[in-house]
Amino acid sequence: MDNSITQLTENYTKKDMLRFITCGSVDDGKSTLIGRLLFENNLLYDDQIVALENVSKGRGVKDNSGKEIDYSLLLDGLQAEIEQGITIDVAYRYFSTSKRSYIAADTPGHEQYTRNMATGASTADLAILLLDATKGLLKQTKRHLYITSLMGINNFIVVVNKMDLVDYQETYFEKYKNEYLDYIKNIDSHDQFSITFIPISALRGDNVSACSKKMVWYKGKTLIEALDSTEIKQSRSNCFRFLVKYVNRSNSNFRGYCGIIASGSVKVGDKILLFPSKRITTVKSIISYDKYPNDSTAGNCICLCTEDDVDISRGDLITKISDAPTLHDHIESNLIWMDENELSQNKEY
Repeated sequence: MDNSITQLTENYTKKDMLRFITCGSVDDGKSTLIGRLLFENNLLYDDQIVALENVSKGRGVKDNSGKEIDYSLLLDGLQAEIEQGITIDVAYRYFSTSKRSYIAADTPGHEQYTRNMATGASTADLAILLLDATKGLLKQTKRHLYITSLMGINNFIVVVNKMDLVDYQETYFEKYKNEYLDYIKNIDSHDQFSITFIPISALRGDNVSACSKKMVWYKGKTLIEALDSTEIKQSRSNCFRFLVKYVNRSNSNFRGYCGIIASGSVKVGDKILLFPSKRITTVKSIISYDKYPNDSTAGNCICLCTEDDVDISRGDLITKISDAPTLHDHIESNLIWMDENELSQNKEY
């Protein structure tokens, strides 16, 4: 029994981790989709389902079985979200399939909460962009698409949702697919995009985990199959970049520097360069949550220990000597401007 539990734990920790964001316009079904994914992957307890059914009564939302159940409520943590039936803050949910582990970020569609959507996109590797089959590609949908591309996301699954409201007709799916492909020509990096198109009904469960019998004209993958099989195109640099988030002093004889590897990789014995001090030292050891690996790569949370007692503080940048950044007093950047007043080029901020 112990061996089987150990094997199960090892299999789980060795799974590839994928962070994705759901984005799109208001009421396109983002929260409902993630709620449905949690339900279909058996990640809800019986009492959660009963509570969900009780809260859903009177909302006029029914699934294929005829039950009044609103899956979007699984993502709504704020009282205002439950009362208004909208998403305001970013909600993170965790689930796993036999092939991958996932961190899903459910983001708001309303224009005034676009900054929250940008926050969710900043750590995602893939974006699920939803279109309402009764509305198509809207202004906010285009805005979300553009912001995700600015954040360096090149992997997209475009789902045309609410196909049940248009009688599952292929013409709607093809129409919005062509509109999307035509619009992304305006984005400079569109030739680097990896895109999958899927027609679904998040509420009914069509093409979410199982192929829909009502859309036999669609021969592609289900959403879960697409998530499990998508090969992530990383837009990050291969240069090692480690930003110190916390200095760990568990006792008087230990000092470690905790954070997430933003890009590249590091191994024990590497010569590293510290900023802003520009001091040079060597990696003595790498500590993960339960082990001492010899090396680590981008996306991993680690504690880094150095051979020398050098002054490293929260916010400092650690790089390798071999791929140190070039320092400049001028930068060129794309900005996501959130203020209602336009950016003035001649004004100091």
